[in-house]
Formats: sequence, structure tokens, C-alpha cells
Amino acid sequence: MTVLHVGPVPETFSAIGSYFDGTRSAPSSVTVTVDEDTKSLVGLAETGAEIHWPLADIREVPDQAGRDQMVLQLSDDPVQRIILTDRGLTPRLPNRTKRPKVTKRGPLIGWAIAAIASVALIIFVLVPTMANQLARFIPPEGERALGEVTLDQIRTALDQTGLNPIPVCDKPDGLAALAKMETRLQNALPEAQTLTVSVLDHEMINAFALPGNYIVFFRGLIEKAQTPEEMAAVFAHEIGHVVSRDPTRHALRSAGSLGVLGLLFGDFAGGAAVLLLAERLIEAQYSQEAEADADVFAHAVLLEAGIAPSALATMFERFRALGGEARPFVAHFLSHPSLGDRIKAAREVTPDGFETVPLLSAQEWRALQNICD
Repeated sequence: MTVLHVGPVPETFSAIGSYFDGTRSAPSSVTVTVDEDTKSLVGLAETGAEIHWPLADIREVPDQAGRDQMVLQLSDDPVQRIILTDRGLTPRLPNRTKRPKVTKRGPLIGWAIAAIASVALIIFVLVPTMANQLARFIPPEGERALGEVTLDQIRTALDQTGLNPIPVCDKPDGLAALAKMETRLQNALPEAQTLTVSVLDHEMINAFALPGNYIVFFRGLIEKAQTPEEMAAVFAHEIGHVVSRDPTRHALRSAGSLGVLGLLFGDFAGGAAVLLLAERLIEAQYSQEAEADADVFAHAVLLEAGIAPSALATMFERFRALGGEARPFVAHFLSHPSLGDRIKAAREVTPDGFETVPLLSAQEWRALQNICD
């Protein structure tokens, strides 16, 4: 390629370059000059194509190759290109770096809205529907494997160093007290459940259920509860979610949503997905119907076990009063606007004069609260 002029732009600019007409893959040689009368870049390509580009309409396109050439296009033509090695034309292009006007905004906006609506439809409608259907066909051993893996992920995700999973508390007298509480509730269930109950040594004030009949308490919740009956109320509520298989549906929905987001944004196949899934399961926000059903289930189980359902209302009120300190707990239990109704329902279902049959002795309760020591 021969450059006819180098240096400041004279009265007449002339250079040889390459011209792509947008229809052929191969370029053709072109000699271009500036027509001072029409303020245009004009030239004749070796293919016979005539060029007449107004200087004000010429834009420079970033050179993605050697970045040592000047790539030009017309603002209203995205396919034609002129490539020059001489940048002497730069001062004559007043709108060289100006963004071209966006035409046909309506269709673009329409397509954008349609794309967003499609993603929303997948995440909020199709994924939940498929998750609800799929949950019915997962065998018990599959659910249990999912719960076990998820618990391991949560323990690892909660460790700030990422090296040591959060310990599972196993002080013998504390485990004995927890088993006694479970037995009391199991005897009151319409049908016995094979539960795996764990306490994690973490200050978070929370409890949650996982697929495969896993129920997890955090040390922070046990320490904040003032009576074993309050903890038993949380226990019964979580058993309600287990019986309804809410954790399995929620896990499938979360995993499906993360998969869709991964396809759109990437970086959801590894650690980021694990962390987000763990967070979603820890702070699981079930539907208002699922929460109400778990409450009703807990009321019935607590009454059958000789425990006042009002303990559930007391628990709600106490942890709501903790405010920001109890954020994860609040996100899990107290996220719905009907909280006042749920507290009221737990108190109203407790018969007047109902006396709770003691659940644990004072010594057993202390042992449970110190299960992680």
C-alpha cells in the first residue's frame, strides 16, 4: 500500500487505501481525495465503484488488528469500509468519534422488553413449574444425596477462609437433649419422619430444612431462644416444610434460576453458583402459602406434643425485635406481610388455660444451649 502524502493536511488530501464495499470479501484498491467544494471524501475504486462520502458523516471505527490503520465508515452505512495508513485526514473529520444516531428505536426497545420478559417468564414461571413437577419424581435416596451435598456446601460457604467447613456441634449431653426434643415431636407427628438434625457452630440466628429430611439449627438461634418450647416451635415449623417437601422444590427452583443466569452472564458453573445456592437455601423464602401451611402443621404438632403453639408467636416476636442482628432469621421466617396474622393465629389456636408439659429439664436445656462448647 503506497501513501501519497504524509504530514499536515494540505489544501488537497490524497491517499491510497483499501475499500470494502460490503458485498465482496476481498478489498479493492482505492485512491481518495478531499473535494473542497462539497466537503467530501471522493475516490474511484479499482472495481469502478465511485465514493462520495460527506466529511461530516464519516466515523472512525476502532482498528481491531494492528491498530496502526485508520478505518472509516459512513454513519448511516454499517458495512462499507475505507482503510488508510495515513492519518492525515483526521483534522478534516469533525464528527470522526461521534456516535451515530440510533434509528428505529421502537423495534429495539420492543426486542429488549421482549428479551427481559422472556427471562422473567423462565425464571419466575417455567422454572418453578418444572421444579414442582420434578420434585414429585425424585426418589428418597436422590433427595437425601442432594441434602447431604447441599449441607456440605453450606458448611464450606460459611467458612470465611474457605478451608475449614463450619463444625457440626456434637457435645454428647447436648445431643441427648436435642434427641429428646425430637422424640417428643416425632411422637406427635401424623406419620413418623426419618429426620437428620444438625447444629452448626455459627452465630447466625437461623434454622432451615434441606432436601432429604435434613433440619439444621445454628448455634445463634439456640443461644437466643429463652425456652426449649421456643426452639421446639421452630423445630415443628421446619418439620412442616420437610413433610411438604418445600426444600426440594426450593432447591430445584434456585438451581434452575442460577442455571439460566449462568447462560446469560457466565461464571455460575463454579464457586459463585455454590455460594449463591447456599445463601438461597439458608435464607429460603417460601411462598406465603407454604409458610402458612408450615405454621398450621406446627400448631397441630405442638398441641399434640403438649406444647403451647403460642411459643411460635413468642419466637416470632422475640426475633423480630432483634432487628438487624437477626436479618438472616428474619429473611427466613418473617419476610411476609402477614406476620401479624401469623402471630395472632399461633396465640388464638392455643386453648385458654393450656398448660405446657415440660419438654426439657433446666439442666437438659443448658446442655442443649451449650451443645457447641
